[in-house]
Parts: sequence; C-alpha cells; structure tokens
Amino acid sequence: MTDRDLPVAVVASEVAPRVKPSNYPEPFASRMVGREKRALGDLFGLANFGVNLTRLAPGSESALRHAHTKQDEFIYILQGDPVLITDAGTTQLAPGMCAGFKAGNGNGHQLINRTSEEVVYLEIGDRSIDDAGIYPDDDLQALFGDGKWEFTHKDGSPY
Repeated sequence: MTDRDLPVAVVASEVAPRVKPSNYPEPFASRMVGREKRALGDLFGLANFGVNLTRLAPGSESALRHAHTKQDEFIYILQGDPVLITDAGTTQLAPGMCAGFKAGNGNGHQLINRTSEEVVYLEIGDRSIDDAGIYPDDDLQALFGDGKWEFTHKDGSPY
C-alpha cells in the first residue's frame, strides 16, 4: 500500500476494531474482555505516534496498571465516567477531561469503567523504540522492539 492508498478522512467509530483484543499473555489478556480498540493512527500510516479510539464496556479496564520508560501517553474522555488509577490514588473522570502520563516517572496508570454506561476515549502515545512497560501490580514486564511487545515475568522468564 502506498501513501496515495491511505484514507484522507474517516468516521472513527466506523473503523474496524482490532482483531486481537490484547497483546498481554494469559492470565492477563482475559482481563481485557470488554475493551475494544480502533487503531486510527495505523489506518493513516502514522509512524511516530499512535492514536486509538477505545471503548470500555461496563466493568472493563483499559489495561493493566502500567508505566512506560520512554513513551509519553495522553487520554481524552469522549463519553462516560471512568476512574483513573495512578500511584496518587483514584480520580473520577468525565467527558471533556484529559490526562497525560510522562515517560520515565514510573507512575502506573489505568482506567476502569465502574459504571453501567459505556466509556469512550482517545488514547495517544508515541512509538518509542526500546520502550519498556512496568506493571507495579502484576508479575509482568514488557519491552517494545521490532514493532511489537515482548512480555516476560519480572524475573525475565517467559510466559
């Protein structure tokens, strides 16, 4: 596919969701049931940063609580009222609110939909090579290289 074949504009909610709901190994992948991501950045061939339109069904979570060593992340709430969990505790979010997560500070973050309504938000992150994911609450660590995430236990042993 060439750049000329890429779309100019789309309706974000009509972009097909990712086929694989999670890159996490089990037992963590099954915790992502109810999360749906539409990879908008990939659709436009963006190489320096990614953009996902993400939907959380009632009771679902965005990710395991995590922090990145090199990747900055940003979220913007479009619909619903998720709870943001960080090292500082919980923060109730609402449509129009946003949050940013600076790389390298170790502050783990996660969204949880504790309501009976759907949550929809945009998540934006850069695609830093050699980024690592730190999971303070789980026996998991991740390294991003060659365009994909590699997951191991914290002791380095494979899943």
